[in-house]
Amino acid sequence: MENQLDSYHLPVTGRNILRFAFPTIVMTVFNTFYTMVDGLFVSNLIGTSALSAINLTTPAIGLITAVSGMLATGGSAVVMKKMGERREQEARQDFTLLILTNAVVGAVMMVLGYALMDHLLGTIGLSQEVFGYCRTYLRGYLIFTIPILLMYNFSLYLIAADKSRLSLICTVAGGVTNIILDYVFIALLDMGILGAAIATGLGYSITAAAGFLVFCRKDSLLHFQKPVFRGSVLFHASTNGLSELATSLVSGITTLLFNLAMLRYVGEDGVAAITIIMYVLMFVSALFIGYSYGVAPMISYFHGEGNHEKLKKLVRFSIRFIAGASALCVVASIAASGPLVGIFTRPGTSVYDLAVTGNRLCSFALLFVGLNVFASGMFTALSNGVVSAVLAFSRSFVFTVASIQILPVLLGGVTGVWLATPAAELLAVIMAAGMVVRYRKRYGY
Repeated sequence: MENQLDSYHLPVTGRNILRFAFPTIVMTVFNTFYTMVDGLFVSNLIGTSALSAINLTTPAIGLITAVSGMLATGGSAVVMKKMGERREQEARQDFTLLILTNAVVGAVMMVLGYALMDHLLGTIGLSQEVFGYCRTYLRGYLIFTIPILLMYNFSLYLIAADKSRLSLICTVAGGVTNIILDYVFIALLDMGILGAAIATGLGYSITAAAGFLVFCRKDSLLHFQKPVFRGSVLFHASTNGLSELATSLVSGITTLLFNLAMLRYVGEDGVAAITIIMYVLMFVSALFIGYSYGVAPMISYFHGEGNHEKLKKLVRFSIRFIAGASALCVVASIAASGPLVGIFTRPGTSVYDLAVTGNRLCSFALLFVGLNVFASGMFTALSNGVVSAVLAFSRSFVFTVASIQILPVLLGGVTGVWLATPAAELLAVIMAAGMVVRYRKRYGY
């Protein structure tokens, strides 16, 4: 298996880091791209009410995937740390245990989703049309809960097993499948928003199926072995992945708060506008998320190996790279606001005008998003889930909720809503910088 660790033994240079992370960056960006294509088909072929419905179901979907995301990211750090310590068999046993746990979690969350969806949707106060769209979309999405959760897990573990290119291929194949099926189900078969949900589920299932086949092979660095139940493994994976749990749960809550704020100030057109903004910000943010996911196994491995020199080079290059890319993304997003929004809705409409203004203001958040994502991911990879969770929770919940509540009052309505995200990200990056400086001697970066 030694040759499968070659990427971890290369010199830590900018070229080698980017070569290691590149497939993950492309994979994450492409994954976000075909999520945007879902919105594109829905908004243009069904309407902006259906687009609003997809955004309104985001909190429920985030709740479903939160526990799985916690176990996937936290577990990956635990497994790769043991690989760095040369405890390969134990790492594979833990890997199998974590995958089985995710499958069980998926089954439980699917049942709960069907049981609670009407009650959860009924508390928002939606029009009958939007309520119907939300219910139909969730009915189709929940069928694929288990393969979707396994997809998230296998994507990360394929990267950790030095199979980033295969993970990328699976993501591209899933994305192309989703795009084709969106057209077939919505445009040709007239299945409406249900078709969009089924197309998404089938696209995600490709990575789940491919990952299962790969990890059944004994020649893979990570592969299934008879699991040994260790409560400490589940505990450490859970605590180490707290930031991802916090991010998923809180993201759903803050999305709901943004939607409610828009409903209060400008009605359902505001929900459609903020949905478009979220797609644009999500697409650019995917660059940083992909990079952070890509280098996380390297951080965990170097930490487990005790190689502080490599860890220091990796962290310093990452901060410089993300800072430079962030500045470029802000300029590009502001300059292209009109064309980006125009993909989803026609110029001259109230939704278009709201979204263009909002994107120009929200784009300033991109100065800080990448550094915040990397800081939280770095501490997860270093097996310090508490610090990672504090950073993620403060950024996604404390600062965001405070900004949503305060800025609209101070700035007179919807302008405050648009500036809530940049304000929260700014406060978060100040906290992240403090944590990075505080812990640098402990971890030697």
